[in-house]
Amino acid sequence: MTRHDGDTERTFAALPPAGGRSFAQTWWGQAWLKALEDTALDNAQLKAGRRLARAGAVGAVSVRPGRLTAVVQDRDRTAHRADVLLEQLSPGQWDRFLDMTVERAGHVAALLDREMPPHLVEDAAAEGVDLLPGLGDLEPECDCGAWDHCGHTAALCYQVARLLDQDPFVLLLMRGRAEDGLLADLQRRSGASTVAPTTPEGVDAAEAYATGDILPPLPALPALPDEAGTPPSLDAETAPARGVDPAALEFLAARTAGRAHSLLGETLRGACEAELTIAQDAVRLAAGEAGQRASAQEATSSQRTAGSRQIAASQRTAASQQAGSREAAFGRELTDRLADGSGRGREGLAAAVRAWRHGGVEALSVLDEEWRVEGETLARARAALASAWDADERPELRARANRWTAVGAPVQLRLGRDGRWWPYRKERGRWLPAGAATRDPATALASASASASAAELTGDTAAPASGR
Repeated sequence: MTRHDGDTERTFAALPPAGGRSFAQTWWGQAWLKALEDTALDNAQLKAGRRLARAGAVGAVSVRPGRLTAVVQDRDRTAHRADVLLEQLSPGQWDRFLDMTVERAGHVAALLDREMPPHLVEDAAAEGVDLLPGLGDLEPECDCGAWDHCGHTAALCYQVARLLDQDPFVLLLMRGRAEDGLLADLQRRSGASTVAPTTPEGVDAAEAYATGDILPPLPALPALPDEAGTPPSLDAETAPARGVDPAALEFLAARTAGRAHSLLGETLRGACEAELTIAQDAVRLAAGEAGQRASAQEATSSQRTAGSRQIAASQRTAASQQAGSREAAFGRELTDRLADGSGRGREGLAAAVRAWRHGGVEALSVLDEEWRVEGETLARARAALASAWDADERPELRARANRWTAVGAPVQLRLGRDGRWWPYRKERGRWLPAGAATRDPATALASASASASAAELTGDTAAPASGR
């Protein structure tokens, strides 16, 4: 919860313990922590600060122009007032920042979305305005008497990194301007910069785009239906043409309806998806939507029952038995077809379906691909692993390509090409997906461990996946 005290101070309620998650997820939050870690002379104090912040020892954080304040409790419950000072921008620097921001409508939109894109910071720096702190910019003050960053001021900085992730206006307030006043200034400057057209024929496109925030909002997008529609039954008294399998067509029609529903949902959420290969599409068809096939079969059965009332009782019974036998045979045949189409076989298809349900194409790629991690990607992976746990709590991991296996435990982390970590667990000597991806390797490993424990308790004997 956040409390606003006028235009010059915001107070943030104490955040819960951070657990195993990293303190900063956004790039600007990480830049804030880099300024702290580059400035502090004693790494032991940084480690103590991380421990205090993870334990939830930082109280409510007060943010004012040029100053952060919070009460931090030691492990023995002794309370200390910790302050961190950051130089405010001068009036001239604020003028240059506001003028630059108004000239680029995308900057205003990013701030309203609680984002701080790199190009906004770069453009501000080109105007002589440094928004993010650098080496030596975070000045500590603490009543414990330390002259450099102590565990209390470090804990405060780690906690503020979490606040910055949620709202970059926290940084702008530290630099001297509150959100409401800043947005009002931007609005005034945007209006003042609009030039009246010299002729009555239309409005300049750049000006219209820059002042788009004063236009009425677009109508809301249509609501997504709760579920896909049911395709019509193809069962009729007329025999199908030679080579036409009605059960196969009904299956594909149901899957197509489910796929259309999924694509509509992705479109409404702004998502997009690359075209699938034949092998990937076979896995998608096998995965399907939860309950979709059962619902389609139930609706088809209902339609058949209604139509069969016009048929003699003996004919209806024979037709029903024949249909049930045909559908059972088709189910087995369908599984074999999809297994062949995926190029995986039955067991491989089962593992691929599990991966697909955790994350679609990306999860399927992680299941199949083993690739060499190097350069900047390797540096980022190592940094993520190093920051996810304290040194004395970090599990022992053995690295092979993009796979990190926990020594002495049936769990594994796999790094996707997008930088996310995927949890895996070992079953019957093979590695299987154990959950969805996350940016935090500690969270992924905890998910894998929980999945492995649950599988052990329940005696899960899911089909093994290919790969090592």
